[in-house]
This record gives sequence, structure tokens and C-alpha cells, in this order.
Amino acid sequence: MMRAAEEGKGLRQKKFFGLKKWQYVAINAFLVFHILAISCWCLPISNPFILACRNAVRPYFVWSGLFQSWDMFSPVPKTMNAYIEAIILYKDGSTTTWSFPRMETLSLSDKYFEERYRKFVESILTDSNSAIWPDVARHVARLPELRALDPQKVLLVVKWSGIVHNNDGTFTRAPWDEHVFYRYDVKPEDLQ
Repeated sequence: MMRAAEEGKGLRQKKFFGLKKWQYVAINAFLVFHILAISCWCLPISNPFILACRNAVRPYFVWSGLFQSWDMFSPVPKTMNAYIEAIILYKDGSTTTWSFPRMETLSLSDKYFEERYRKFVESILTDSNSAIWPDVARHVARLPELRALDPQKVLLVVKWSGIVHNNDGTFTRAPWDEHVFYRYDVKPEDLQ
């Protein structure tokens, strides 16, 4: 009886390490890569080795949405609240405004699923990412509720309010300002 139990244990071990060994290796390789990648990405050090590692893992972090920069925390935290809206001009002359999801207007459960839009706004507002502005405008024009009304032009508008540090250590919000940072003429093929 004891021998049968030992043989059964041996078969279970062989099955685990035999057929599933590649899965075990793949999972562990991913975990090691991910931990090292996060460590290189998040270290607030700028030596050549760390910079080379960041450049190597940048495509993975951008693709997965896991990128984070230290400027949120230090040395100078962000001093502005900003969000993006689109003004859509239709063929009949009417207009409408469409907003990307804003964290302060969403429920707690919706915030969990839409958090990527906060990072999206941070990323899209830099001039170095201006190459994606036409794609953003086309995305808005293709939204089902907007496409049906035959959009002709999409204006991407940034609205922002500075966070002012007062002498007494408190913070106040500056008045809201806005700027049209991109205009896109919708082509018929954009709506296909």
C-alpha cells in the first residue's frame, strides 16, 4: 500500500515537471523579466546602464500601459489639472462636445476601468506625441453616436487649471483655461 502511494506521488511529480515544465519555466521567466524591468524603469537613477535598460523595456511598458514617471512625485510634482474634449462640427452646421473620461466625474468602479485615460491625457498633450493627434481625432469622429450625424471637423481642446501653492502652505486652483491644440478635417474614408 505504501509503495503504491509512493508510485502515485512519483507519477504526479513526473506529470507536473514533465508535461507542464515549459509552463513553469515560462511563468518564472516572465516574472523575473517583469520584476527586473519594473526595477529598472522605476529607479530614480540616470546612469548609462539604467538608461539602456529603460530603452530596452520601453516598448513593453508603453504597450502594456505600465509606464510611470517620477515627475508625479518629485522633484517637482505636476502643477496642473488638465483634460481633453473634442468639439465636433457636423455637415448641417451643428456642433457637439465629446469628453474623454475624466476621473473626477466617474464612479469608483468606472475609475478602475477608465484610469488609462488619465495617462492618455498626460501623454497626448506633449508635442513629442503630436503624430497621434490625427488618430485621436479620427477615433472621435468614428464613435457610433457621432458618426451617424456626418462629422466634418474635429477640434481637440485641452482645458487646464493650474494648482497654485500659497505662501501659507495651502493650494488653490487657478481659473480654467482652454486651447484648441489640433484641428482635423474628417475625410469620407475616415468614417468607413
